[in-house]
Amino acid sequence: MFYFAIQSSFKMQEKDIYSELSSIRNLMERSSKFISLSGLSGIMAGIYSLIGAFIAYKIVYNAQGILQYRNSYISESQILWQLTSIAAGVLVLSLVTGIWLTIRQARKKGEKFWNPVSKRLLVNMTIPLLTGGLFILILLIRGEYAIISSACLIFYGLALIAASHYTLSDVKWLGFSEIILGLVAALIPGYGIVFWTIGFGILHILYGSIMHFKYNQ
Repeated sequence: MFYFAIQSSFKMQEKDIYSELSSIRNLMERSSKFISLSGLSGIMAGIYSLIGAFIAYKIVYNAQGILQYRNSYISESQILWQLTSIAAGVLVLSLVTGIWLTIRQARKKGEKFWNPVSKRLLVNMTIPLLTGGLFILILLIRGEYAIISSACLIFYGLALIAASHYTLSDVKWLGFSEIILGLVAALIPGYGIVFWTIGFGILHILYGSIMHFKYNQ
């Protein structure tokens, strides 16, 4: 009987230790990582991208049929301006929606949106995005349109992997997926809109849905 009491007490102490270690680990994670990302922001970014890609397809191909291979690069200034405007519109809508939903998620968790961790996340994500943006601008100036979609996907993937060190680790898998898709896009020029649709549309919706049901429920 005495042995049973000692054993029960030991098991209770062991559970308490595990509980305390788990609490410490969660506290350290909350202080070193920004965990208030909203899965809905990924879903909305994907929806905006799909709408933008549909409009872009109509402009580029001027067709009602199925997706087809384009054997000549886009060089008309009017079309390039329209595509740039669509991309900028999708980017602004995605950023505004993402920031608003993330702030709302942070408030629900009793956290601050703008803190040292979110600042480090922003800096690490901005460096590859800014580098990629300048590289794509150089491609546009030089008329190298064939690999623009590939460059967008690759640099975006690098930015996500860099940001994953300061947020949920799941983000890096989206980053790897974007990079792989970008490399495939470089091997198959002429289907830029298709790869954009998959990378920025479908993958975002899938990722956002997983994140929403995994963390935001």
